[in-house]
Amino acid sequence: MKQIVAITLLITFVAGCATNPVTGRSELRLISESQEIQLGVENFAPMRQAEGGDLEIDRELSAYVNQVGQRIAEVSDRPELPYEFVVVNNSVPNAWALPGGKIGINRGLLLEMDSEAELAAVLAHEIVHAAARHSAQRIERGMFTQIGVAAIAIGTQDSRNAGLIGGVANIGAILLTQRYGREAELEADRYGMLYMHRAGYDPRAAIALQETFVRLAEGRQANWLEGLFASHPPSRERVEANRAYAAELGHEGLDMGRDRYHARTAWLRESKVAYDAYDEGRKALAANTPAEAIGHAERAIRHEPREAHFYGLLADAHRSRGPRAALPHYDAAVRTNPRYFGFYLGRGLVHRELGNRDLAIRDLQASNALLPTAAANNALGELAASLGQREVAVGYFRSAALSSGPEGQSARQHLSRLEFGVNARTVIAVTPRINTDGRLVLAVENSGSIPARNIVVRLTWLDERGRTIQQRELTLRGIVQPDGRAVLATTDIDLSAGEMELRTIRILVVSAEGVI
Repeated sequence: MKQIVAITLLITFVAGCATNPVTGRSELRLISESQEIQLGVENFAPMRQAEGGDLEIDRELSAYVNQVGQRIAEVSDRPELPYEFVVVNNSVPNAWALPGGKIGINRGLLLEMDSEAELAAVLAHEIVHAAARHSAQRIERGMFTQIGVAAIAIGTQDSRNAGLIGGVANIGAILLTQRYGREAELEADRYGMLYMHRAGYDPRAAIALQETFVRLAEGRQANWLEGLFASHPPSRERVEANRAYAAELGHEGLDMGRDRYHARTAWLRESKVAYDAYDEGRKALAANTPAEAIGHAERAIRHEPREAHFYGLLADAHRSRGPRAALPHYDAAVRTNPRYFGFYLGRGLVHRELGNRDLAIRDLQASNALLPTAAANNALGELAASLGQREVAVGYFRSAALSSGPEGQSARQHLSRLEFGVNARTVIAVTPRINTDGRLVLAVENSGSIPARNIVVRLTWLDERGRTIQQRELTLRGIVQPDGRAVLATTDIDLSAGEMELRTIRILVVSAEGVI
């Protein structure tokens, strides 16, 4: 109970009341403005990588989107934030905002809009999510959840979740999968339309776009359900509320920008057939029909040979025919776009299969520099282990072991062998103590990365000259969590009766098992 009280005090100390910069309402705040900005800066590039990377071919389109976004950000309630707007190379219609004003909009969503004012409506909506701290609040809710779990864990003497205090895991997953609440969406709609109006855009464009969203949602459009609607659920209520507010704002003399938008997105529309072929190829590969995927990739390349993802698909499909068949296509992907992690990852894994150890390490490290992944870390761990670099291997495996996928499982198995084989004593420490009954108690500490069980220890009693009197082996039952401590054994040795002295006992860890 004392531990839970301590956690509550910690929350009270860290949290503070503040005024929301957009709505003016008082709110509890766990993340400061400087932390907001830092979270956005640190997670913007990795999140773009995870979602497909930047749209590299049409840099003018990205500059145009950023220009529209900056025009709106300047008239927002937090114009001082370091806003940045990037087009992400992903067909799923989606847009998202990180704390601090870092905003991404997918290529697929740009194809669904008909005017610059509709683009402004989407960007203004995301600007409000950043400016009104909706993105930060979603992370704060995650922090509260994790702190609550940690409090329960500590209160029950289970240390598995203790490390969650003050940490925010997987920011991208939180922001892409958690829905904004009804109130946050209504605020983003209302203030977004206000920002559009201030910037000279016709707010009626937001109504037209939202009506399209509702129609698509009611039609259960799969691509939309996994994209924008996953985090921004549309509703008739929002449409009607926004229609009334648009009428209140007025639209006389305001900009719609339809012709300008179509001119700036002309290449995107022309290349849609190529990206459609690519998407079909990805589906074919997922369905384990690589020959079909190769056909789609080749068709996409014929339409647009400058897109590196098409060569990446071709390489991934050719891997079923052997690593040598895939290598030249990974080379082409990296050559066409050296700024995307996936191409280095694929080529690094192929080099490892071919026995090109140095080339594999180079590519996998390049992949990790852009976006750390369990696949790259597990492979780098295996390569380091093959070179006898145990500590380096353990570091990579520890990173990979955080994943719940097959690479994480593999990494945990490697860690079990490295940490709990002949090297068990490097991570397991056993300390003798005397309990209140005067009996010998063994306290165990696990500094490893995975839980330990079936810990075998050898007890040796020494005389005053340090000579062995007797030995005894014990298998300690129970599980000790990573960075955890537990009393696993109360022996039948009665020290109070003067049978032995504590200082004459030496304890050696013989072996242990990792819990995978």
